[in-house]
Amino acid sequence: MTSSRKNKTLFIDKEAASALELVAHSLLLPVTKLMSQQESQEVLESGLIDGKSFPFPFILAPSGKKNEEIIETLEAGQEIDILCDSKPFATLIVDETYRIDPKERVKHIYGTDDLTHPGVMATMKRLGSWAISGEYKLTNKKENSCKKTIQEAKKLIDAKHTTALVMAANPLHRAHERLIRQTLETTDLLVIFLLKPYDSANLAFDIRKEALEFFINNFLPKNSVLIVPLENSYIFAGYNEIIIDAIVAKNYGCDRLTIGRNHAGLGMFYDCNSNKSIIDRVTGIDIEITVASEYVYCDECKTLVSKNTCPHGQHHQISYHADSILELLEAGLLPPAVLMRKEISAFILSKLIPNRFKNLEKLYYDTFPVKGLLEEHSEKDFYLELMKLYQTTSLT
Repeated sequence: MTSSRKNKTLFIDKEAASALELVAHSLLLPVTKLMSQQESQEVLESGLIDGKSFPFPFILAPSGKKNEEIIETLEAGQEIDILCDSKPFATLIVDETYRIDPKERVKHIYGTDDLTHPGVMATMKRLGSWAISGEYKLTNKKENSCKKTIQEAKKLIDAKHTTALVMAANPLHRAHERLIRQTLETTDLLVIFLLKPYDSANLAFDIRKEALEFFINNFLPKNSVLIVPLENSYIFAGYNEIIIDAIVAKNYGCDRLTIGRNHAGLGMFYDCNSNKSIIDRVTGIDIEITVASEYVYCDECKTLVSKNTCPHGQHHQISYHADSILELLEAGLLPPAVLMRKEISAFILSKLIPNRFKNLEKLYYDTFPVKGLLEEHSEKDFYLELMKLYQTTSLT
């Protein structure tokens, strides 16, 4: 029975809130609530919940002296309020409270407790020493419109197979484009889960989404690709990320998941006289997982190729490293068109460095051939014309 005393309050951040929302919207099934100490131990020992893979306990252990003092005093059956950004977020009926070791917790997530690991450091700052378990309800639960959108899209084209891709597209480059096209060849509907990280070491989500939408709307078949925002909370980090990706994709209605060959979670290990990956540990999740080829640009083949089919070796191959391409953009440089589609790099650069030129119109008319008409031009227009000049070969 719920206590009649005035509710006590816990305070969480947006990252914790996003994980709780996933469960509330049935996107982490079979997880339905915060786990007790015994349930947590069973997951750690078996890696399973109800016969289905789940990589680590789903718990709430918020940091902060006030939070820990409150959790220590809670009793079973007591109702508490959970606030996020000082606003009501959820109510929870206490099942149990118990101590955890934050270092062990990050090991379960990242495979290490080394504080030089950026994810470990960030998560340790958010972890307290007391966990709370029980069922909870969101205060202002809203319908997950993306679930409905996926179902409607499947019905519209009578999709037999729906495939998920999880990517940051930070930024969207040519290898991303090839991966998307390759995946579309073997599916009816492609759902791209576009990650929304909680740090600033990324292009803004809206910029990445608009760039991806441009590619989809102009260069892919109509009604075949959807973009679904995915809050990239700590549970997607570390070497178990593929398992969480598979669970979320399945609960969104996908029956296939494609991952890139260079996916951070695709580590290999040796077991029972054979090489295996984390994919071989996925149990009970009815989704087909495919590892796509890694694409490179070969200066002998003169095109984008799979490393599996190119005979020329690494000394002829350009790999697509998103962080290095982003570094060029942040420095104000247009990446070569072989790395990024020029329309996308022009758009991103105009967003990253707005109002860059003192007199854009003069620079435009002084630099490029014009039709003789006075027209206004954007910075994106300028970069597109500049890229055309870079690609001119008659004097090179």
